[in-house]
Amino acid sequence: MTSKEIRQSFLDFMASKGHQVVPSAPMVIKDDPTLMFTNAGMNPWKGIILGNDPIKYPRVADSQKCLRVSGKHNDLEEVGHDTYHHTMFEMLGNWSFGDYFKKEAIDFAWEYIVDVLKIDPANLYATVFEGSPEEGLSRDDEAASIWAKHLPADHIINGNKHDNFWEMGDTGPCGPCSEIHVDSRPAEERAKVSGRELVNKDHPQVIEIWNIVFMQYNRKADGSLEPLAKKVIDTGMGFERLVRTIQGKTSNYDTDVFQPMLKKIGAICGCEYGKDEKTDVAMRVIADHIRTIAFAITDGQLPSNEKAGYVIRRILRRAVRYGYTFLGMRSAFLFQLVPQLIEDLGEAYPELVKQQAQITPVIKSEEEAFLRTLDKGIGLLDKLMDEARKAGKTEISGVDVFTLKDTYGFPLDLTELILRENGFATNEEEYNKALEHQKSMGREANKQDLGDWTVLAEGETEFVGYDELNVECRILRYRQVSQKGKSFYQVVLDKTPFYAEMGGEVGDTGTLYLQNSAVSYQIIDTKRENGLPVHIMTELPQELTADGSKLIAKVDAERRQAIACNHSATHILHYALREVLGKHVEQKGSLVTPESLRFDFSHFQKVTPEELRKVEMLANQLIRQDIRLEESRHTPIAEAKAMGAMALFGEKYGVCLQQDVSVLYVLSWKPALRPEFVVLRLSLAQKLTNYTMVCKIFSTICGIYSITLLIWRAQS
Repeated sequence: MTSKEIRQSFLDFMASKGHQVVPSAPMVIKDDPTLMFTNAGMNPWKGIILGNDPIKYPRVADSQKCLRVSGKHNDLEEVGHDTYHHTMFEMLGNWSFGDYFKKEAIDFAWEYIVDVLKIDPANLYATVFEGSPEEGLSRDDEAASIWAKHLPADHIINGNKHDNFWEMGDTGPCGPCSEIHVDSRPAEERAKVSGRELVNKDHPQVIEIWNIVFMQYNRKADGSLEPLAKKVIDTGMGFERLVRTIQGKTSNYDTDVFQPMLKKIGAICGCEYGKDEKTDVAMRVIADHIRTIAFAITDGQLPSNEKAGYVIRRILRRAVRYGYTFLGMRSAFLFQLVPQLIEDLGEAYPELVKQQAQITPVIKSEEEAFLRTLDKGIGLLDKLMDEARKAGKTEISGVDVFTLKDTYGFPLDLTELILRENGFATNEEEYNKALEHQKSMGREANKQDLGDWTVLAEGETEFVGYDELNVECRILRYRQVSQKGKSFYQVVLDKTPFYAEMGGEVGDTGTLYLQNSAVSYQIIDTKRENGLPVHIMTELPQELTADGSKLIAKVDAERRQAIACNHSATHILHYALREVLGKHVEQKGSLVTPESLRFDFSHFQKVTPEELRKVEMLANQLIRQDIRLEESRHTPIAEAKAMGAMALFGEKYGVCLQQDVSVLYVLSWKPALRPEFVVLRLSLAQKLTNYTMVCKIFSTICGIYSITLLIWRAQS
């Protein structure tokens, strides 16, 4: 069977058993703050497993694209050097949400592996959870007795908690699991040493191909376990390993999953796979990494310098560097592999075909940019290693390594990899000291001498600036601050119409004065500190701080209006950029002032004058439409998305869950549907009667970003 036939046979088999076959979820995760990438087949079903999402289908099956390069699931260093680790891999899986359980799951697995795929049952081993006395858990005799119908007793192996008890996290659904291992060694080796002795011992030919998780408990915060009301079956079968077993190979890279790509690499680079180990490693790295890079871009994640984007950039640069050093590739070549990848996987994952026009130029642009850095960096690193050899040293100065990264942009992990290959190491202590010195210099440049707060009254600030620009107030506390030879005052009011700087939008300015007084004092800026608006003043006369003084805080309305217009323009610009350049464009930062705006975004190449003109024309067209503002303040997120709203910064709001705020989204808009949405859902709202407390929660959550239309108004 070919790999395509094997994948389809699994889906067809599970469909015949009543499973709904669904397409793969994206590999890049945008709406889960705990994960950057789908690293297991169960990730897309987490909401159902946790009881947060409704069960649409009680039985589901799919082939899920996964990525493991960070956290505890980090296989990056093994990729290419062994025969069975990958960054991007496919996970065949079937799930039951409160429907069937252990018997059916094990019987399905056995029927598919033995009857459909014809794997020799004499080479199969199953593991079952051996129990955990300290947790009061006995051996999983139920699973063992089901396996006993299919396997002899010596092929059923007890497994420890690490291997055979699956947990989603410190709390939540969990349970024992049963792994299926296959022994692919030659008959003479199997005769000498039983496969039983090599299960879970990292033998390259005795490998796990399928794991069946029986989620039957819920781990509570105190560590105790309680039975789940609805038990879940979660299975995952490594597709690449399965194909290798069926096709009788000793390496995943010898199967038709990778062989066409390896031949394509050989044709481009002028080499042949299987002739030289160093060349083979490089070709395996490239064959693996091009899959990850292309699928990530397909899912909307461009290479960048932060978070998920940085992971993809690292993988791309790792592939480029292996081609540069071991295959002699001095110009961009990865982008030429995209057609082969689509030929291999486009049928199973049609999104690759749809995004080909985007994938190719992104990869090419990244390659060319890094090759310029790589050539210079390797030259500098070669010089450092030559000097070390002459001095009889095997360690490179950490200061020099830091300079390579800080001055020349040469990635640390790439430096360490090249050093290891040449028998060198870096002085980590020196590197960390150089890094800390740079950080301390930055801190010193921004150092403030803070005076003690003078407290006039207790309380918190109530922000009213979305509805009022002129309000009666009093000072709660103030202090004097010195920075770079200048002195000013920080003032906290009990009620303020002043919008504090957030996420690039500058703070309001205006005046503060005594009621019935013609003398006013300037508020030159408004900053946010610990979630509260802090008003900056160059002078603070005694009459303003006198006990019981009733003051008027007045925002510069003309300046505020200019800022608001430029803020709205950032959303219009965002929409126009996505329409002209593609849906991968997402806001990465901004600066909004009365005079101008700056909008930061990632794109794989320079915006052409023609594209820029199209963006300008579309933005101006939208402005001229004078679209009426509508606010929908309590729209459920699913309904808002169905209306065309786009969630921004979804992964930034982990703090919401910690504060009993179920979800907060700031949404962009489509002109044909509705203008800018602010969608709020508060599980806490019904419990709170203190309006100020609600405002404080929102200002804390939103303190990082520029949100000028965020309004929460008490109804009683």
